[in-house]
This record gives sequence, C-alpha cells and structure tokens, in this order.
Amino acid sequence: MSGMDKVFRNLHAGPDLLILPNAWDAGSARVVEAAGARAIATSSAAVAWSHGYADGQFVPFAKVVATIEEIARLVRVPVSADIESGYAATAAEIEEPIARVVSAGAVGVNLEDGTASPEILGAKIERAKLAARRAGIDLWVNARIDVYIRKLQEGEAAFAETIRRAALYKAAGADSVFVPALVDSATIGRMVPEVGLPFNALAWTGLPGAEQLKALGVRRLSAGGGLARMAFDRTYAAAQAFLRDGRVETPLTPAITVPNMNELMNRD
Repeated sequence: MSGMDKVFRNLHAGPDLLILPNAWDAGSARVVEAAGARAIATSSAAVAWSHGYADGQFVPFAKVVATIEEIARLVRVPVSADIESGYAATAAEIEEPIARVVSAGAVGVNLEDGTASPEILGAKIERAKLAARRAGIDLWVNARIDVYIRKLQEGEAAFAETIRRAALYKAAGADSVFVPALVDSATIGRMVPEVGLPFNALAWTGLPGAEQLKALGVRRLSAGGGLARMAFDRTYAAAQAFLRDGRVETPLTPAITVPNMNELMNRD
C-alpha cells in the first residue's frame, strides 16, 4: 500500500465525517486543500464543464486523466477521481482506465451504475480493484447507486433496490456506497446500517447538515458539482457587471488575494 492510499483509507475509518469539497482542476484543488480539505475528490460534471463539455462522459478521457495528474502534482493530500461509469461498457474494458487514473495519482475512484444492470458495475468493481493492486495501490472504490437520482424506483421499492445493489457491490469489493439525491433523514438512518459499508451522501437541497449526517452514521459527504456551479455563477455575474460598467468589484477583505494565489500554486 502506498502512502496516500493508506491515508485515504484511514480518513474513512476515523470518527469524523469526511467532507469532500469537489474540485475540477489543479487550481481549484489547491484552493480547496488550503481551505482545510483532508482529501481532494474531483466532480465529473465540474471537470467536464471546465473543459467545455457536458457531463456524462462527453469529455475525452485523456483530459480527465490529465486533470487528475495535474491535481496530484500540486496537492499534498489523497486524490479520488470521479470517472462516472469508468469509460467502459464492460468489466473487461475497465482495467485500462483504472490503470491510467492510478498512474496519474488517484487512490480512489467513483464508479456509477446509472441505468445499466448493477451486475455490470459489480463486475467492474472486481476488475478495478485487481487492476489497481497490480499497480501497487489499494484503490478505494466508491460505488454510486443511481436509484434515487435517476428515479429508477420510488418509495420502499427504491430503498429495497438500493440495499440490493449495495450488497452486490460490497460482495464485489466496493469500499463505500454513494447514494446521491437521497435526502430524507429517516431513510438515511435506516439505510446506513443496512448497506454495511461507509455511506457517502451528496450535498443536495433538503439534505441534513453535517452534524446530523454524522449522527445518522454517514461517513462521507461530497459537494459534487456544487462548488463549480457557484464559481461559474459568480463568474457569470461578475462578467455581466464588468460588461455593464467596466468595473471588477472585489471584497474589501478577500480571503485570497492574487499574491496569495501565486504562493498557493508555487510548490516547485
């Protein structure tokens, strides 16, 4: 086990909720690290937007790998990569993408089932773990279950299907499960002990706060594309103002100034 994969694994074992403010490039990752993040996770949507693509594996995989490599070069904390369905339709195709992201510096990945058969993701997880082990990395696989976010089932049927998929992914070697768009605290409280793996929630309208999530047994909380959306929204608003009156307004006491930004990025 390399240093960073062990650090990342230990972050999931500690008593605190692991909060991941997802980044989209090396600069955003360094700022997130400076803000106090103990690990960096990428957001597939945010990475895609930063390259001018829509989310959904439209961004070329080479750009995804290059982004991971640039982030890992700059930060001093573990890096986990959201690679959607792994840019692979089958388990046999997952090994090369995993080898590339591990070589780029990732010690964790998100892999999602989407609308495909969950058995496909189960097989991908097995092959991904093996491919990473061959590279000397104990890869943390966060298995994303899309039942709620894609509304594949409703009510108790959604709960039961999520538990079924979680069991399948656990048997395949997943290290945690990620259930985006589930926000009901009672349902989360029921689900956490049922899945039998560290539970990852996604920041979403209606989701309880960090302290309540911790009390419910949630181990990990991701921002997803939220920070990137905020950054793009602020850029849009600032550009509108600049185009209107030719001024760029900045806070009187900014948390980060241009000289500090240069210092943050200077790690050679």
